[in-house]
Amino acid sequence: MLTPQDLVVRMLPPFGGWLALAALALPGGSPLRGAAVVAFLAAGPGAALTGVCGPALRSRPAEGPVARPDAEFERQSDLLERAMLAVLLSTCAVMLVSTVLLAIHAFSGERVLLILTLLTTLAACSPRLRTPPAQRPQPKPGTRKGSAP
Repeated sequence: MLTPQDLVVRMLPPFGGWLALAALALPGGSPLRGAAVVAFLAAGPGAALTGVCGPALRSRPAEGPVARPDAEFERQSDLLERAMLAVLLSTCAVMLVSTVLLAIHAFSGERVLLILTLLTTLAACSPRLRTPPAQRPQPKPGTRKGSAP
């Protein structure tokens, strides 16, 4: 079931894209226009794609250092992994769309932004990938379901 909070989080990347498209109406040298476009292109498409793959990515949590177990390591490592993946996927999407538009002699900044906004909206509206039952995290031996470790 999709909660209102999940819906808001899911729709943030496409909203950033539509906001960047609206910012194109500002004057060419406007810092607000540049900030909106750069922020969306840096993380928007990748955040939507990472959201689609989120459950599959969480199926194998990070393992902390053996010498010093840290309870926060897993959470912080997963957040850093998803943030870096979002930035790198966004970079790849921008490069791929730009290359295709260059190849068909139809490149323009507005077209790149429009196509990426549409793809981001499509990714945000698509269903999330499910984790196969064999890859779901198993409870640690010696703990029952619902009990604290």
